[in-house]
Amino acid sequence: MEAISKCLDSPEGSRSTALIATTVVTTVTLISLARYALWPTKRAIIPGPLTTRFPKLSKAEIDKIPYKHDLFPGARDVVTPYGNIRVYEFGPEDGRKVLFVHGISTSCMTLKEIAKPLAENGCRVMLFDLFGRGFTDAPGDVPYDTRLFVSQILLVLASSPLAWTGRNGLSVVGYSLGGGIAANFAATFPDMVETLILLAPAGLIRAENIGRASRLVFTSGIVPDRLLAWLTKIRLRQPIASAVSKKVWTATTAVTGAGDKKETFGDVAVQEAVDPADEEPQTPFELEVVRYVHWALDFHRGFVQAFMSTIRFAPLLDQHDYWRRLAARAPGTTAVLLGERDNLIQKDDYVEDALPLLGGPDRVYWRVVPGSHNFPFTHAPDTLARIYEFWGVEKK
Repeated sequence: MEAISKCLDSPEGSRSTALIATTVVTTVTLISLARYALWPTKRAIIPGPLTTRFPKLSKAEIDKIPYKHDLFPGARDVVTPYGNIRVYEFGPEDGRKVLFVHGISTSCMTLKEIAKPLAENGCRVMLFDLFGRGFTDAPGDVPYDTRLFVSQILLVLASSPLAWTGRNGLSVVGYSLGGGIAANFAATFPDMVETLILLAPAGLIRAENIGRASRLVFTSGIVPDRLLAWLTKIRLRQPIASAVSKKVWTATTAVTGAGDKKETFGDVAVQEAVDPADEEPQTPFELEVVRYVHWALDFHRGFVQAFMSTIRFAPLLDQHDYWRRLAARAPGTTAVLLGERDNLIQKDDYVEDALPLLGGPDRVYWRVVPGSHNFPFTHAPDTLARIYEFWGVEKK
């Protein structure tokens, strides 16, 4: 100990101590700065574009936004502890109550061609933008999992002046991610949901159909949030054509989809907007939906963070326990519609995996309709015809 003390007391020892201390302080500082830069502190609520963007725009500029804030009648903004939720409710007050839940990368605009005709046919319909989408704020410090989305539905229903809950209080129509959410909601509140209609529903996507690299990048938490957000923005700006002819994987292509013949989580988002490029030409409304996604990337501050958290925590895969509970529903109260050319929610996989969980063909209305993953708005008349058939009602 005496030798060590003398060493430290010497000029050489002092210089060594100072060098070590400086190195430690510099290292800790750099780590702290890197953590702040790559894993930023999350805000409780990230305001949506109605409060951050719209006040700065002229009427002419607002009219150019692809998702019109007055697209549906009966608009309201519901104040909640998670932020404001944009809700629309319209149609006869005494009509069949139908709640719509949209997909992962879009807003409720994608369900326009189904919701409006149902209201015209006598239904009372309600649509809303999921957290971090459309005109709804984004909770920034909670996981986007079943608990959050089921809570959001309850907040939306409670905002109505009409009674939407209680025994057989409503029908629920869920599309894509919204299908996974709707299935879990119905499994949680079986007596509340009179009929359940799942359109290309997530929930039972086979993990092996999503590239391993993409699953690792999005779900492991290894990739820093800022870097993952940057990569996600790149993918969501690319056309669906980038999802084909994949050959070589790199760290970037796990998100962008250029290196694996399997789907990536980026493809999950893009296929809600457009059909694959090697199929039929894109419709004007498809192009409008694509424009909305690009607009959200630029002007909804919480969109990318919400998307990434949804990929990590939402009911996209492995929801077998929830779906198994749906088998207890009365026969003829659950419907599943799948797209003939859907590369994401593959009809053959769902016949093997989902149909037995739901109780088999004697208990479930099961149909394949024309179109790809976005058939609810590219083939809306076919979808509506199947809904009317399922309910046993005539189109007025």
